[in-house]
This record gives sequence, C-alpha cells and structure tokens, in this order.
Amino acid sequence: MAERPKAVVLLSGGMDSCVTAAIANQTHRLGLLHASYGQRTERRELRAFEDVADFYDVRERLVVRFDALSQIGGSALTDKNIDVPECGEALRSDSGIPISYVPFRNAHFLSAAVSWAEVIGATSIFIGAVAEDSSGYPDCRPEYYRAFEVLIREGTRPETKIEIATPVIAMRKSEIVRRGVELGAPLDRTWSCYQAEDEACGVCDSCRLRQRAFADAEVRDPIAYRAQFAR
Repeated sequence: MAERPKAVVLLSGGMDSCVTAAIANQTHRLGLLHASYGQRTERRELRAFEDVADFYDVRERLVVRFDALSQIGGSALTDKNIDVPECGEALRSDSGIPISYVPFRNAHFLSAAVSWAEVIGATSIFIGAVAEDSSGYPDCRPEYYRAFEVLIREGTRPETKIEIATPVIAMRKSEIVRRGVELGAPLDRTWSCYQAEDEACGVCDSCRLRQRAFADAEVRDPIAYRAQFAR
C-alpha cells in the first residue's frame, strides 16, 4: 500500500480544530501546528493541543509564537483593556465584526503552516475554520481560503503543491459535535473558553456556542462550566 500523504493540521486545542484533526487523520499522516499569540488562555490551549496530539500519537509537532498579535492588540482575546463579551453582549465593530476577532490572525497561522509544510513535504493544510453558526470572523470565510491558495501557488517553489482543506467550514456547530463523536475525537481534551483556564466560564461567546452545539446535537459536553447555557 502507498504511504498516506502528509498534512499539517492547525490545532488550537478547541473543538473545531480537534474534529478537523480527526477528519484529516483518516486519510493523512499528521503534523500538528499550534500557535500561541498572547491570548488570555494560551497556557490552557497549549495543554489541550498536547493532549489531543498525545491521543493521536503524533510526534511531529510544532508550536510557534506570534507575540506581535498581542502587541498590536485590538481584540478582546489579546488586549487586557478590552473585556471579553459575556452572555450575548453585542460588542461588535461598526461593520458587525465581534470584538473577539484578532485582526488578520489566520494569515499568520497559515503562513507558518505553509512554511512548515514545504519543509516537511506536506501536501495539505487542514484548518478548522467555521463560516456558518459561528462568530462571524472575516478570516473564516471560504473566499479567504481560496485566495490564500493562490498566494501559496505564487509564493512557493514550482514543485510545491499545497492545498488548504477546510472540512468543517460549512457545518453547523452541532454537526461538528456529531462528526467528532462519530470519529471518536477526544472532545474531552479540548478547550473553547475565551477567558478562563481552570474551569470554562460558560458565558463568553465561545462557551455559549459550544454549549448550544452540544445541546442541539443531544450529546453531553464532557467539560465543566462555571455557568450553564440557558436557551
């Protein structure tokens, strides 16, 4: 049998990226990349990354830092002067983008992934971006990834062939939960909270989206929360 192709999977440690890794693991050998950028829960997210990587027994791991993103600020995730929205607070810009959006973050992550993929011979980059039923970040749209593939073609060696795979981008969060359960993904090892590292707050936008997803999927969420989502 031919050896499976290699893929770089961007793994934050959250639910979406964990299920994306589970999907990629069906067809590819995994290299897992984690980015720390001064986010409020970076230590807890790194632990989740290592736990998921251990579950899949992936030895090829890369942790990169993007400290400039916290220095730039402009996001509730990286700027301590901006509160994380709670309980559905509509803290958005004039254009409707959530204040938790980290400006152009995914371009930094993808650039590191492309560099690493070109070095290790990976032919795909998997990222757990979600366009529907999510927070509405502009760098999670399908058009964004199609444009980035053009950039990859123009900016790498002629023999380099790297595609971007976004297997959960059109799924609802509840569908992602069900797919994760179907694949046996270690959802109990993931972390989604934007502001707490010991016990998930349950009131930030990410916690509420996650709790709603598990409720809609009729699956018990395996992590603990300080506050439970109420419909």
